[in-house]
Amino acid sequence: MKVTAVLLAAGQGTRMKSSLPKVLHPLCGKPMLWHVLEALKEAATEKPVVVVGHGAEEVTKYLGESAQTVLQEPQLGTGHAAMQAEPLLRNKTDYIIVTYADMPLLRGETFKRLVETQHLNPGPLSLLTVIAEDPRGFGRIVRKADGTVEAIVEEYVATPEQQKIRELNVGAYCFKADWFWDALHRIQKNPKKGEYYLTDIVEIAVQDNLPVQAVVHDDFIETIGINTRVHLSEAEAAMRQRINRGHMLNGVSMMDPTSTYIEAGVRIGKDTTILPNTYIHGETEIGEGNIIGPNTIIRDTKIGNRCKVLASVLEGAALEDDVDMGPFARLRKGAHLKSHVHMGNFGEVKDSTLHEGVKMGHFSYIGNANIGANTNIGAGTITCNFDGEKKHPTEIGEDVFIGSDTMLVAPVKLGDGARTGAGAVVTKNVPEDTLVVGMPARAIRRLERKTKK
Repeated sequence: MKVTAVLLAAGQGTRMKSSLPKVLHPLCGKPMLWHVLEALKEAATEKPVVVVGHGAEEVTKYLGESAQTVLQEPQLGTGHAAMQAEPLLRNKTDYIIVTYADMPLLRGETFKRLVETQHLNPGPLSLLTVIAEDPRGFGRIVRKADGTVEAIVEEYVATPEQQKIRELNVGAYCFKADWFWDALHRIQKNPKKGEYYLTDIVEIAVQDNLPVQAVVHDDFIETIGINTRVHLSEAEAAMRQRINRGHMLNGVSMMDPTSTYIEAGVRIGKDTTILPNTYIHGETEIGEGNIIGPNTIIRDTKIGNRCKVLASVLEGAALEDDVDMGPFARLRKGAHLKSHVHMGNFGEVKDSTLHEGVKMGHFSYIGNANIGANTNIGAGTITCNFDGEKKHPTEIGEDVFIGSDTMLVAPVKLGDGARTGAGAVVTKNVPEDTLVVGMPARAIRRLERKTKK
């Protein structure tokens, strides 16, 4: 059984008052279009077709190879939009799911239930409905005596009696494909709007004495559509709650979920605790047994196990196991802290690797550097990596002791076991097991390295 989704994403979304196409507005870090496509993967078996119109170039670029796209031009209503997929899908699939790209809260299991209902339906289509006191402009569902659907009546043409109906059309349908395409061409243009409405297809099925089934959904929040930024904020709150609940059910602790912001797609291992006012964005992966926050921002970062990150900012970084950092530390793109690294307050690392057991004191900046294992970086240490035109590397060996307020003027190398005195300005390479002091730093004696047991 081949099931293909047709996603209607051509609308202008004028009520958003935005130059960005509505379906690309972010919801928990991902465009609302992404959320719908992810949900449809659970019910559809084939690559989806997205009908584009307003902002077609931007939407198509975003989709890449994840979907086929077809242009609706001019835009003559939802029925006309669905017709645009016919050349791609006629005689190539068994069932067609049609829904809207501005309904990002619909779950995969909901679409799956809709397809399963249609698979058992002798008629040509099934649709999703919801019972709600606030109609939010949705069409009303009129039923026959036998319980099948007789019509969808749009709110603007509904009689006062019909407006009292609380069963609403959500805007998600599953059709038998061989019936669907011919039925689309029987839809008449609406005389008032000059458009072809997909909802009129129900009347066509009824005229043919074919049963139309409805899947009554019990979660109104899931059926929220987005037409304004107010709706977007409502959906954002609902999605945040869903994401946080999912992590907690998978073994993640949150002291205050309402102040914890985790974007879609973030992965977090069990027994990790997320403290209040923590923001986790992008392609971030966090392992098990960590303590994150409070007041921490993490983006596109990989964190191992048993780490402690307190009131810090991490962007494009990597932490291995048992790292301890913060408060007020910052990792920039390319920062890599290996196991058992300690990073104190007001430190910053960019495009550098701190190997196992490195201790980096407070008020230090490390950029474009490679720091050997078990090295101690004293407070106020700076790698002077930029000469005004180019970035230069700093190489520090193992078991090195960098005194407070040392300036390492790159490019420069310090051998294993080297030491610098407080306030040293290192402009030349330092041999291993050598103490340098002064400005500029000069060697004053060789050192006897203590072997760690």
